[in-house]
Amino acid sequence: METRIHPSARIVHGAEIGEGVRIGPFCTVGPEVKIGDGAELISHVVIEGRTRIGPEARLFPFCTVGMAPQDLKYKGEPTETEIGARTMLREHVTVHRGTVTGTGLTHVGEDCLLMAVTHVAHDCHVGNGVVIANNSVMGGHVTIGDNAVIGGAAAIHQFVHIGRAAMVGGMAGVEADVIPFGSVLGNRARLVGLNIVGLRRRGYDHAQIHRVRAAFRALFVGEGVFAERLETVRATFGADPLVAEMIAFIDARRTRKPPHQRGLMRSAVEEEGDAG
Repeated sequence: METRIHPSARIVHGAEIGEGVRIGPFCTVGPEVKIGDGAELISHVVIEGRTRIGPEARLFPFCTVGMAPQDLKYKGEPTETEIGARTMLREHVTVHRGTVTGTGLTHVGEDCLLMAVTHVAHDCHVGNGVVIANNSVMGGHVTIGDNAVIGGAAAIHQFVHIGRAAMVGGMAGVEADVIPFGSVLGNRARLVGLNIVGLRRRGYDHAQIHRVRAAFRALFVGEGVFAERLETVRATFGADPLVAEMIAFIDARRTRKPPHQRGLMRSAVEEEGDAG
């Protein structure tokens, strides 16, 4: 496919444009930008800084990628931004570059869909296959695992980790970590169950889901000290790969030391939902 660049687009000298790239009217591409083969900038897209756009990614009108972070400590350091292959950024999505006080990189993975007016702040890491609905925002240093789903108008606090294939409900205010396969709702968000529909969509069978559900109930429903329940679940269900992933996530949360210590999650489970 032939590369096509609209005459009104501004491509600064030094930018690397792959084969078959389509750049529409009034786009601006900075001198350190690399755009992979087959990517498309529909119109009025601005890409700046040390930014890599993956092959076949699609950026819709008024996206901005790689702009300076909204961090008063940032002094123009040469940090980076990365958008994975086949990821789609809809209208008015903003993805800001990393900072030297963080990882130096803001990353959105492959095969993601970020719907209109999503904001990805500095030093965030979004995994592969993630869907983020309209008007969702995240603070700096957020991590979202592969195949997670973030509902519309959700707000995710800085440094929060969202586990793989988790579900965050619309308008949720998430201020604490969410376990892999977990489902959270509300403001402030509470853990309400497992993302059962998401597990089924990932191809896990009834027996696997049953074990994860039993481990979840043992961890988060009932009485007793959480640390003791965790060790019981480790001994009883720890051989199951999905349960082991949940336990490893919880163990890692204990070792990370972000500036603002918060609980792992809302441990008072009101009901176990099947949100998908």
